[in-house]
Order: sequence, then C-alpha cells, then structure tokens
Amino acid sequence: MLDSFMFIPVIVLLTAMLLMGIGITLKRHGASREKKRFKSKDAAAALKDANRRLAQNPKDASALTVVAEAYFNEQNWEKAFKTYNLLQELCATEQDLDEFTITLRLALSAIKLKNYNVAYKNFLIARSMRDDVFEVNFNLGYLEYMKKNFEKSAGYLSQARTLKTDHPMMLKYLGLSLFKLMRFNDAAQFLKQAMDLDPSDKETLFALGQTYQNLNRGDMALKIFTHLRGDPVLGPKAALSAGTQNFTSRQFEKAIMDFEIGLRHENIEPKVKEELIYRLGVSYIKNQAIPQGLKHLKDLQDMNPGYKDVAALIQQYSELNSNKNLQVYLISETSSFVALCRRLSVSMFPSAKVKVVNISVNKNEYADILAEVYTAKWEDVVLFRYMRTTGSVGELILRDLNSKIKDLKAGRGFCFTAGEFTDGARQFVEARLIDLVEKESLRQKLEMLDRG
Repeated sequence: MLDSFMFIPVIVLLTAMLLMGIGITLKRHGASREKKRFKSKDAAAALKDANRRLAQNPKDASALTVVAEAYFNEQNWEKAFKTYNLLQELCATEQDLDEFTITLRLALSAIKLKNYNVAYKNFLIARSMRDDVFEVNFNLGYLEYMKKNFEKSAGYLSQARTLKTDHPMMLKYLGLSLFKLMRFNDAAQFLKQAMDLDPSDKETLFALGQTYQNLNRGDMALKIFTHLRGDPVLGPKAALSAGTQNFTSRQFEKAIMDFEIGLRHENIEPKVKEELIYRLGVSYIKNQAIPQGLKHLKDLQDMNPGYKDVAALIQQYSELNSNKNLQVYLISETSSFVALCRRLSVSMFPSAKVKVVNISVNKNEYADILAEVYTAKWEDVVLFRYMRTTGSVGELILRDLNSKIKDLKAGRGFCFTAGEFTDGARQFVEARLIDLVEKESLRQKLEMLDRG
C-alpha cells in the first residue's frame, strides 16, 4: 500500500516534465517560424529600401547587390543578368564589391539565357580568380563540349569531379567527352556512375550503349538499345543501333524487327530514316527474302537516288531474284552453297565420271572441291575453287590456288566467281592450267543445271 502511494508522485513528476518539454519544443518551433517571418520581412524591407535608393542613384553598388541577389534567387535570369552586368562595370571603382561572385552569377545567368559566348567569357574570368569552384569548372567543361573541344572539356570536367564526385550532369558530360576522345573504358565508368545517380536520363543510357559497343561488349550494348527502341526521341537511333548489332551477329530476323520498329516512329531524322530503310532492305536480302529487300531499296532510291550503293544492289539482286541458283551461290547457307558447287563440278564434264574426293570451305569466302575425273580417253585430278563474291578477284587468290594444285598433285584447276577477275589475275593464269569462269559464264552454267 505504501509503495502505491510513493508511485503516484513519480507519475505526476514525469507528466509535468513531459508537458514542459512539449512546451519548450513548441516554443522553439514558434520562434523558428517567427525568425523566418522576420527574415522574410527584413529581406522585403531591404529590397524595398534598395529600390528606393536606386531611384535616387542608379549606380548605388550596395543597393544593386541586394536587387541582383533577389533576382538571382527568384531565377529571374534576364533581370539578374542585367543587374550583375551593371555591378561588374562598377567593380573597378567599388573595392568592397565581391567581383568573383558577381562574375560567376553573371555567367550563370547568361548560360540560363543561352547567351553562351558571354557565359564562356565570364566563366573564364571567374576561373582566373578562383580555379577551385565546381560551378566554374563544370560549366566551362559543358561549354567546351558544346564547342566540340573535347580535350578541354574533359580537362575542366575532371577538375570539377575533384570538387564534387556525385553530380550526374558533370559525370555525363565527362563520360561523353571521353567517348569522343575514344577513351571508352573511362567513358563507360563515368556514364555508368551518371546513370546510377539519375536512371531517368535516357541520353546518358544511349551513350553508355554506344560505349559498350565500342568496347566489344555487344550483349550489354544490345540490351540497352533494345530497351530504348520505343523511346519517342531516341527510339529511331536506338533501333538502328540494335539492328546493326544483330545484323553483325547474322541475326537477320531480329535485325529486321529492330529496323521496322525504328521506322514506326514519327519525325525521324532524314539521315536516320534513310539508314534504317537501307539496312532493312539489306537485312531482308541476307535473310533470303530478296523481293522484300528490293522493295525497300527501291523506296530508298526514290527518296535519295544517290544513296550509298543502292543502285548497284538493286541491279545485282534483281538479277539474283530471277536466278535461284545464283541466289544459292551467293547468299544461301554454306551447306546449300557447297551442294550447288558439287553439282556444278560434276556438270563441267558431262560425258565423264566425276568422283568428288574432298571439299573444304574457307569461312564464307570460297569453297574448294577436289575431284577425280575419268573419261574414255583420259583421267585427271581437278581442283575447283568457287569464289563467293560479286567483286574483283585478284592475283593473290590464284597464286594460292596454284600452290594448292601443286600440293595436291592436281593436273588442272578452275576458279569461278560471280564477279570478275583483275588484269593481274588474267596474266597470272596465261601460262598455267587454270581456267577462269566469270559472272556471265557462271550465270549461264547455273541456269543450265536445272535444265539438264
């Protein structure tokens, strides 16, 4: 019972202390609000007083300082620029003015107004006074980047980074500058840091994808470009980059999808649109859908008749479109190409028995077929080389063929191409048992295969 009576005063005491603490806290908050209110009143009063003094003396330096700061804090850049410009003119005679702050804020106001020449000049002046201020180095780096002076921009931005390491725009433009300087490892590092700080910056993400592409990190680049294909601004370029990556990997169906997604966007830059159509047409052709490829190439030719090699491609693949065996020879998978070359080798000696004894393929460039040929009057070993090109075949290829003929102890050789042979190649075979079969003769022989 006694313990209960002793417990009651303790509760009363704790309650009183709690109420006292709450009262003190409320008093402090009230004092803080009151202080802010007085500060606001003081600022308004100071601005009113400054304007009154300027009405009497437009060059009152202290009054101009108050007004300029008010405009700057309100982000009224045009009025801030004009006022700081007046203050800068007074710095020569008014020793009490903070010339560095005036010059810096004049430059910051100018850059907000996109008056880049004035901004650049004043940032340089500010840096001559102090080179350890982030805003000065960052903005000079940005302006040098805009002027395409990438060495200078990287220098200023690197200095800015020593002063502040977590500024996303600084990291972005430092990464972009290093990308332009082809320092891709460093560029990737800073662009990645910028993305970590601001994941919504799609321009930085696209640049990171380009950087990965140059670092041969194709999978990471492709992931970024595929993600950005639907973006209304970067989508066309991202689709072009994704499609190019898939095209290089011979993923032609995926490349076609990328390019078609890119072309669905509105307001595509003309150069990007032309390249999307061009690569879409070539991708269809590589995917053995020649009619669709020709359609896109002809559409592009109507838009821009002189674009790249469009005219030559249309001529070449229009011919291919009418000769299925020529299609197989040039663009089908290796197994179909080799099977066709085997049939062609046998057809070269229609009244003989031809036994193919060896087949070798050099990447996607050519196939060599070694055959034993038996006729009623003679028998021999013949080496056939089938060049998978529509371009010029030179002497080096024939020198290699001649050496192989000797090594295999073949008595004769043939070299086929869907293009033509150079003069040097023709001269080389004049005294050798190597026959050259060029585009027109090859086309006729391929057409005859299905007739016989």
